[in-house]
Amino acid sequence: MQFIVPAILPTTAEDLSGKLSRLHGISTDVQIDIVDGRYVSPATWPYTSAALKNDGLPESDAFAHLGAFRFEVDLMVQNPEEVVGSWIRAGASRITIHAETTKNLAQLVDDFDTKYGHDKDFTPDLLAFGLSLNINTPTTLIEPYLDRADYVQFMGITEIGKQGQEFNAGVVAKIASFHKRYPEMCIQVDGGVSLTTAPELIGAGVSRLVVGSALWKDGSAKEQMKKFTELAQVHGLYS
Repeated sequence: MQFIVPAILPTTAEDLSGKLSRLHGISTDVQIDIVDGRYVSPATWPYTSAALKNDGLPESDAFAHLGAFRFEVDLMVQNPEEVVGSWIRAGASRITIHAETTKNLAQLVDDFDTKYGHDKDFTPDLLAFGLSLNINTPTTLIEPYLDRADYVQFMGITEIGKQGQEFNAGVVAKIASFHKRYPEMCIQVDGGVSLTTAPELIGAGVSRLVVGSALWKDGSAKEQMKKFTELAQVHGLYS
């Protein structure tokens, strides 16, 4: 498992391809943030694409570039049960579902087992799924499903779906409390992760950091990935 994961919030297929090209040779994993413009806005690719195929995926050659990566999708979409199968068939190895986006969370969790062949104890590298929580969402919403989830994602920002938002420090105590109760659960954080906030998050129990704007806005993605990897290793995280 890669502990520092670059996140791309693609505006177009070309934007996605361009950022993927910058990650060649420095990362094997990449997270693609998918925003439908309904759950949160503005919409990102593929919802900004002129045409979506019947399976909910874009008419685009962008997936050709994904062959070099193990890619995961963070589905910030309303009713994710309508599109999750499309992304699994497209080859996503990890699917993050925001627990607030569906009224059918129990059924969706069941579907990962019955429809998509997910087995938490057998195929985590082939298909893993995680449940994400916004800052103000209580962990009780997902606790009934933790025995079937591979990881829990805590959002480190208040306004999701936009990179570059200010880190909400309140998430640290929330993570620490959760980690104390569920020490074996893999925890990742997305949003507001930087070289400044990462040490505190790791100390609270985070074992996977999803890095967006801090990777893209500060010059060389290669150099930033190196800094994050070195920082994680100092704190005891190794890929």
